[in-house]
Amino acid sequence: QVQLVESGGGLVQAGGSLRLSCAGSGRTFSTSAMSWFRQAPGREREFVAHITGSRSGIYYADSVKGRFTISRDNAKNTVYLQMNNLKPEDTAVYYCAADPMGTYSKRPVDYQYWGQGTQVTVSS
Repeated sequence: QVQLVESGGGLVQAGGSLRLSCAGSGRTFSTSAMSWFRQAPGREREFVAHITGSRSGIYYADSVKGRFTISRDNAKNTVYLQMNNLKPEDTAVYYCAADPMGTYSKRPVDYQYWGQGTQVTVSS
């Protein structure tokens, strides 16, 4: 069982930065593959970034590549998403998700555990 709690969302102007955190609990957290997804109103949940348990594999959606950085601190059971040069189209609820099997996937259905989400709003 993995429980996830996101924090760090807020309102920021275009070009600004935010850092999201996802605090996890459970014995399998450090070996779980972790991803960030986002969902804007009226749109499907979409993949943002992924990191393996060992941090050896990191992947990004094309729309955030070069602007967002995913990282994790297994000693703190926390995954981060540093978001720079934010754009209005980044506005969404951001969710972290865990797959204890450690599989890389861009599909929300492949993740067993989800946080409650944190709102990110970017004004123009």
